[in-house]
Amino acid sequence: MTTSPLSTTTEYRQSTWNLTELLPDAGEQTLNRRFDEIRSAVERFERHRDALSEALTPDGLVAILDEYRAIVERAWILSGYSSLAFSADTQSPENLNLRSRVHEFLTGVFNRMLFFSLWWRALPTDAAERLMPAGDHHADERHYLEELRLFAPYTLDERSEQIINLKDINGIDALVTVYAMLTNRLEFTLDVDGATRRLTRDELMRYAYSSDPDVRARAYRELYRVYGEDASVLGQLYAHRARDWASENVDLRGVASPIAVRNLANDVPDEAVETLLSVCRENRSVFQRYFQLKAEWLGMNRLRRYDLYAPIGTSDRQVPYEEAVRLVLETFHDFHPRFAELAERVFAEDHIDSAVRKGKRGGAMCSTVLPSLTPWVLVNYTDQPRDVATLAHELGHAIHSMMAAEHSALTQQPSLPLAETASVFAEILVTERLLERERDPLVRREILAKSVDDIYATVLRQTYFVLFERDAHDAIRAGSSLEALEQIYLENLAEQFGDSVEIPGEFRYEWLSIPHIYQSPFYCYSYAFGQLLVLSLYRRYQREGEAFKPVYLRLLAHGGSARPTAILSEAGVDMSDPAFWRGGFQVVEEMVEELAGLTG
Repeated sequence: MTTSPLSTTTEYRQSTWNLTELLPDAGEQTLNRRFDEIRSAVERFERHRDALSEALTPDGLVAILDEYRAIVERAWILSGYSSLAFSADTQSPENLNLRSRVHEFLTGVFNRMLFFSLWWRALPTDAAERLMPAGDHHADERHYLEELRLFAPYTLDERSEQIINLKDINGIDALVTVYAMLTNRLEFTLDVDGATRRLTRDELMRYAYSSDPDVRARAYRELYRVYGEDASVLGQLYAHRARDWASENVDLRGVASPIAVRNLANDVPDEAVETLLSVCRENRSVFQRYFQLKAEWLGMNRLRRYDLYAPIGTSDRQVPYEEAVRLVLETFHDFHPRFAELAERVFAEDHIDSAVRKGKRGGAMCSTVLPSLTPWVLVNYTDQPRDVATLAHELGHAIHSMMAAEHSALTQQPSLPLAETASVFAEILVTERLLERERDPLVRREILAKSVDDIYATVLRQTYFVLFERDAHDAIRAGSSLEALEQIYLENLAEQFGDSVEIPGEFRYEWLSIPHIYQSPFYCYSYAFGQLLVLSLYRRYQREGEAFKPVYLRLLAHGGSARPTAILSEAGVDMSDPAFWRGGFQVVEEMVEELAGLTG
């Protein structure tokens, strides 16, 4: 396969990914050999336990950290393989067993090495400063050690930390796995085009974008009919997730609140997150105005929630996979050849799983295992125009990882709020490319409307998921019922949409279908953070042109090797300033006003 993103001879076909770079196979001989190698390395590492003291030198600390990193890399290869295999087929007993077996083994490994991070966190400040390695060549090690110190006030004794890790394997982690298994096996039935079809969730959601309002409504009703049948089970799983989250992190560790746990992990000040959420909440009218316009275009007095993503064009255009790949790669190349070169590696190395099939994890994701390895990308490509943006988004994640590949495995990955910086930027680039080529005002309106739809889904929708989580976690701790949580969610939707959208009753089950609130509580504000950040950065790109690119590429190249506040400050961004976040909404408002001026 040629490496040129603009080659006319390269064929791009939907396929599954190749995991042999991680493991040649998952047979017993291969697994046992990898397990034994890690066990031996851990045994050698454990000999440092008695040598850890304030008398250690900075060079001695770096040597120990290098050993630790090498073990982590071996562990992540096993973890990456088992997780990616499970994502490719969540219904495979072999994949589930492998994932559980690897998870249990690695929990034991990290429990045995826990003494190192606990010792470092417990050191007096002056002793830690004396031991901190100096020089640019140790910047990654220094940042990693500084990050560990952030958790010092919330760290328990070694035995308690080990017990928590062991508890998670057969406790909350197992319940989250059960959630994934239950929801990924769900099938949906829809009568379309004179035939009854059995569909996966991703296939069903294609019809939420149908030009037929009846089809849209029936697709959503079927989605929440099925989720509603399992509401008691899924609701119980969520209640356990929320209780476990607070019991460990708030009650035992002493973190101020459930959302502060995520903020600490993201290394973002609580005040900055509160500012973001408040600004999003106060600007919801921007999207409500857009939904009122959309109702007019669709000939409705008011949108129903079924119609939120309804196309406003008259054609149900499909984008074949190969066309989508070429469009994305060409767009990346025009922005910067390095972008296209890195994205092409994902295809050239068979690191993408793009086919739709039953049992495969829904949605899309990008998984970085090690800096030395090209990330793996998962999409469920169904030939819909929105899938092009999704493909660009996930390839943006991969580019971000590869831009930061010079850093250690311990510092390559950005914190969650910065993790969307390349992915959302990539989406905007693709949208702008389409607009540049289009002169028909009706088609431009359709493209712009889809862009605003996507921004809504990334900013306001995700913000209100987090606002719901805050209320739901509090309600669960207070003993509220499933029915109470459903009511809280309906009230959440009512505030979000105001009078602009009618909310049918079955949407009380929507929160049960959101994997992030189970897998990673309060994760979703990172999407709003990233989208608004990128809107602001893109505006700078429009003003500054080529002069902007080095600043942006440097931001991506940091990965997670510096604190988010420092990375953004270098790029001229103050995340605690409400005016910065409002600037992102001003871009959206301008888009809505442009839409209002387009006739049709």
